[in-house]
Amino acid sequence: MDGSDLLSVSLARQAQVDVVLERFFSLAKNRAAAFGEQYVQLWNTLEQNTIGGKRFRPRMVMAAYQSLGGDDLEAAAYVGAAFELLHTALIVHDDVIDHDFVRRGVANISGSYRDAAAARGSSREVAEHSGISAAVIAGDLALFNSYRLIDRSGVSDVVRSRLLEVMDDALFASAAGELIDVDYSNAEDVPRVDDILTMARLKTAVYSFECPLQAGAILAGASEEVITTLGDFGREIGIAYQLVDDLLGVFGKEAETGKTTIGDLREGKRTVMISYATSTAEWDSIAPLIGKHDLSDDEAQAVRDVLTSCGAKSFAEGLARYYANRALARLAEPHIPPALRVELHPVVDAVLGRVK
Repeated sequence: MDGSDLLSVSLARQAQVDVVLERFFSLAKNRAAAFGEQYVQLWNTLEQNTIGGKRFRPRMVMAAYQSLGGDDLEAAAYVGAAFELLHTALIVHDDVIDHDFVRRGVANISGSYRDAAAARGSSREVAEHSGISAAVIAGDLALFNSYRLIDRSGVSDVVRSRLLEVMDDALFASAAGELIDVDYSNAEDVPRVDDILTMARLKTAVYSFECPLQAGAILAGASEEVITTLGDFGREIGIAYQLVDDLLGVFGKEAETGKTTIGDLREGKRTVMISYATSTAEWDSIAPLIGKHDLSDDEAQAVRDVLTSCGAKSFAEGLARYYANRALARLAEPHIPPALRVELHPVVDAVLGRVK
């Protein structure tokens, strides 16, 4: 398939997942109406937080499924939607942990309810508590119902049991990674590069790549060998993805990424770049700026300049390429069908292409 064919297939898959999610939210809102307008509004807000995303995790499910010969696209769309709802739950709770009220430049669930409370005259403290409380509830609903979508996929009991195990693996690993991230944010010393890579794998790679790909393979009835190798591929490309994401968090263009390039520096986020920089002679010049809550644009640029000159930026870029190449090596395994290679090779290209 050429580029236009791949885009057409991707859009068709996304449309199928969108239909499942629209149906799910419509039923949920009808059910919520019996409990009052406020509950319906919470479901509306949660639904809005699923709209506009790239549907990346459902695409992984359906890419593996179809390239391995699966033809029950409705079942695959339900499984893909389950991973999208899991992603929504995790980012809603992640924003609560980070005390963030904005995502992609607009108010998230916490921010929406905080602003509504403030408009009613609540103090800042009360308004923020209202926003965080609503987000916790919404995240809980998304998390629970991600499992329910697997139940509604119509697959056999044996397949459903395997899919639920994969979902459980995704959530279990992500929670571990989130906890490590919280611990690192409060630690005085910057973790080693290897430790940060482990966190990235647990927090992001498992639920974003490893498990969705394996779920698609399980649904298609693939061999255990293929399922295992897809997990290996997902681990490697997932780590590369997070490395690139951290690079874009400092050096990206906000108009393209929708993410500020100063937030990670103000937060003092523990990334591979920061870990590498601590071992260089130039670290002392930027150490007081990492985690500075009122970091100015000029100070942020000074940090970027040092991360570049000390080699931290190029080190992270090289590491991303290294893990991407490891992912490609998994696709070269003889038991991987050619159609699956054709499907997933562009994923590697897209991950690395984000830093060009």
